[in-house]
Amino acid sequence: MLAFILRRLLQSIAVLLTVGLVAFALFRYVGDPINAMVGQDTSMEERETLREKLGLNDPAPIQFLVFIGNAARGKFGLSYRTSEPVGRMILERVPATLELSICAALFALLVGVPMGVYTGLYPRHWLSQLFQAVSLIGISLPTFLIGILLILIFAVWLRLLPSFGRGETVDLGWWTTNFLTWKGIQALILPSITLGLFQLTLLMRLVRSEMLEVMRTDYIKFARARGLTNRAINFGHALKNTLVPVITVAGLQLGAIIAFAIVTETVFAWPGVGQLFIQSVQFADIPVMAAYLLLIGLLFVLINLTVDLLYFAVDPRLRGQGMARPAGH
Repeated sequence: MLAFILRRLLQSIAVLLTVGLVAFALFRYVGDPINAMVGQDTSMEERETLREKLGLNDPAPIQFLVFIGNAARGKFGLSYRTSEPVGRMILERVPATLELSICAALFALLVGVPMGVYTGLYPRHWLSQLFQAVSLIGISLPTFLIGILLILIFAVWLRLLPSFGRGETVDLGWWTTNFLTWKGIQALILPSITLGLFQLTLLMRLVRSEMLEVMRTDYIKFARARGLTNRAINFGHALKNTLVPVITVAGLQLGAIIAFAIVTETVFAWPGVGQLFIQSVQFADIPVMAAYLLLIGLLFVLINLTVDLLYFAVDPRLRGQGMARPAGH
């Protein structure tokens, strides 16, 4: 176990260094940062002084080491657009993105897994057919269109839910939360459904296919022959053996939810990190874009490590195999 964790940590560091190299290249070679920071009337001497102050005249390896060192301490420089520290700008918007992503992930898990179990156990039932039809909608329609349709129905026609923004929030030190106000909770509903619907359909179809396959295995037939109840067979044996691929996909999809919340945050004017990234792209704000790339890379590394460790708790066979990864991971 310890050897596996150490090996995975070394692999994670290598991945983060690679992501840092890409972010550094983006920071260094996409345009001249001096042109974005000064006006047209700035003299060449002033430009050169600023370039020396920022360390842009140093060799590329030295700049990369400085960039990685600063990133490890959470320092990403100043935004070209607002001249604010990039770390503080991201930190102010992280609560909005994390709360939205957590709600979307819970929606996908709490609804998608039971739907997948039901459609796997009763594939010919009319309700299973309805669930599969709904899943086709979730897979086929693009995220922005789903968001617009939800706004049209629940905000414009029915006027039940807000169509943009976070609503009322409560400050808890550096963290701002929607969970402590009714209007804040209402503001979370539509963007959470929009962001989590694709993941819901993916999980539902995965659980359904795994359940159908497991229910045809010999040990399920043997369990029925022993006289076990349907509840014990379905949830104690069948469902448990479908959890390894579900954990893999759910973990990766959690990272995808956070990484690709950009569209949902744009549709609902949600003041999160994704919307900040879109604004940075529009203004070529390279430090913010590089910091976002590093943040997403770190997120996926941590999620992958957590998913691997969860295999120990779910599948005892992996403990006896020295933590060999399941096929297809």
